[in-house]
Amino acid sequence: MLEVRDLHCGYGNAIVLRGVSLQVGSGEIVALLGRNGMGKTTFIRSIMGLTPPQVGSGTVIWDGENLTGLRPHNIADRKIGIVPQGRRLFPSLTVTEHLTMLKSARAKGGWTIDRVFGIFPRLAERRHHRGGQLSGGERGMLAVGRALMIDPKLILMDEPSEGLAPVMVQHLEGIIRELKREGVSILLVEQNLYSALAVADRLHVLETGRIVHHGTADELSRQTDVLFQHLGVR
Repeated sequence: MLEVRDLHCGYGNAIVLRGVSLQVGSGEIVALLGRNGMGKTTFIRSIMGLTPPQVGSGTVIWDGENLTGLRPHNIADRKIGIVPQGRRLFPSLTVTEHLTMLKSARAKGGWTIDRVFGIFPRLAERRHHRGGQLSGGERGMLAVGRALMIDPKLILMDEPSEGLAPVMVQHLEGIIRELKREGVSILLVEQNLYSALAVADRLHVLETGRIVHHGTADELSRQTDVLFQHLGVR
């Protein structure tokens, strides 16, 4: 459903992405791995129109439509949700307000506030607390819940396990698998290699703005030379 072709992108004269191509099929989980500073977040931002590709340098196709050049809110209207790095919550808004700003609490069908509270009971307990009062793990849960409230067909997740306790990482992995079973496509940016291997169908390794390796989770887990060379994992 998502196809990124030969994407070049950067900030001013600094080129970050150098011809990145990647596909995510319907109901597929694709992970993008890499060390800090390799361009992973820039790639997510480019898909959402937050850091547009350089003119004439790559396209982003979603469900047959060219999204290149569209504004971020128009891209979100195509049922593309995002869990940004750093969560990007509003400190003054409550948990409930973060969720209902995208859909009324009385909405029926799809993802509702009650359904989000069902998978994240801690958020239900903290529903009246403001974003600035939440712990790192709670902010992570809320960022995922907020993305779900648009009933996404594709979710871009940028380091969703960051700051979560191991038990919550496992819980998040279970939610990602459930979304896959429901047909939601996920592009997952992770530094947690083992979490990515646990859920992803295919993985790509990004280094200095280029895809240097790709394969299935089983293939990558057995290629210890690749893991050490590009990710520093033995």
